[in-house]
Amino acid sequence: MKLGTKLTLFNAISKLVIVILFVLLVPVLIKNISRNYVDSKLIKQKNKLLQIVKSKGIETYIENGEGYGSYLPLKEEYISLDEVDPDYFLDTIKRGKRLFSEGDTLEYRILSHTFKVKNKNYLLEIGKSVDTLDETSVPLQNIAFQVLLGMILLTVLADQVYSTYVLKPLRLIIKTKLVGQKFPNFHTYRQVRTTTSDFQHLDISIHNMIETIADKFHKEREFISNASHELMTPISILQSKIENMFEEEDINDELKGRLLEMQKILNRLKSITKTLLLISQIENEQFLKEDKVSVSELLQEVYDEISIRLQDKNISYEMLMPDNWHFVNINKFLLFNLFFNLINNAIKYNHEGGSIKVTGIAVNDKYMISIADTGIGIDEDAIPLIFNRFKKFRQSLQQDSFGLGLPIVKSIAAFHDIEINVISEKDKGSTFKLIFPATLIVIS
Repeated sequence: MKLGTKLTLFNAISKLVIVILFVLLVPVLIKNISRNYVDSKLIKQKNKLLQIVKSKGIETYIENGEGYGSYLPLKEEYISLDEVDPDYFLDTIKRGKRLFSEGDTLEYRILSHTFKVKNKNYLLEIGKSVDTLDETSVPLQNIAFQVLLGMILLTVLADQVYSTYVLKPLRLIIKTKLVGQKFPNFHTYRQVRTTTSDFQHLDISIHNMIETIADKFHKEREFISNASHELMTPISILQSKIENMFEEEDINDELKGRLLEMQKILNRLKSITKTLLLISQIENEQFLKEDKVSVSELLQEVYDEISIRLQDKNISYEMLMPDNWHFVNINKFLLFNLFFNLINNAIKYNHEGGSIKVTGIAVNDKYMISIADTGIGIDEDAIPLIFNRFKKFRQSLQQDSFGLGLPIVKSIAAFHDIEINVISEKDKGSTFKLIFPATLIVIS
């Protein structure tokens, strides 16, 4: 999962937690706010009434000792004023129920307050219906939820925009320094502009690491190339001297046998040296990709050169390739070597009387050529390592490999942007699938 996606997901989850807490707490908060508002309003009404009593006298509300009561038409609010015992004292705001003459019982938020006027004690009650409180609480809750959702959406959008902006340098570092690079050919270093010190440090560290790797890799390739060139001369000289010794008349059979063994070793050493030189030339891109050739004709050339080995092991060979496929923008010499090595391995590790099948099919906008054999197969653990140089695998007691055939295949494939997939099952055979981009094969 990408870092930006993780940050967005975290922000979304945190907002969801806030929403859940808000949903749980809002009703309580709204009720408290509404209650405090009503209490404040009741106190203001009390103060106003006491001010009227002070200025105009208690007779404004009570005459001849009769209590005063006033109700709104729907009984949403009421005010009552009655004379009480001199020792009676009350100053509260709380819920309470009131029974009316019509038999209705309603619940109110009631302010109760006693005060004295002219040595008489009076009880003032101001009530507001609880139903009206709930009626105001529900719309307030709805408004609060709508505002919250709006704010959540805005913050999620803002988080997404900000995360994209903050992580842009990181994406550029990955794209230009890692994904955008073709190992080992790295472009000139360009600093990614960012004000985030961590990204600056990461950019410089990756650049230094890549420079070190590139330098070591170039030195290794240079050494292999130079060593291969230098080794060819003494090997050729030794071969010439051994051949000249064979022409001497007084050479005995025992010496001839030893010279033959030496010549075999030199031939093997010369083959390895040529292979290393070829890999070095491929990786240094010393070959041109300007050839055009029929796919079936190139594979036929490979077959013509290797057919004697097929006959020696009585291996059947089948090629199912469209005649109208043509390679373009390739190096014919290198692709010949690629197919030769793969088919040669299919013969080397095949059973007597086995089979090899070369097939070409179109897959979406690409083309796949597969080489399948009925040989001894490859261990599953060994498949990721078969393209490593000098990784020697003993496939059977009769066959031994010096570990450079498949590395050549890998180098040629990488040079042409060809993808290689390997499927193998022990003692049942292997299939090498070469996936060519549309730029390398045309249909005519």
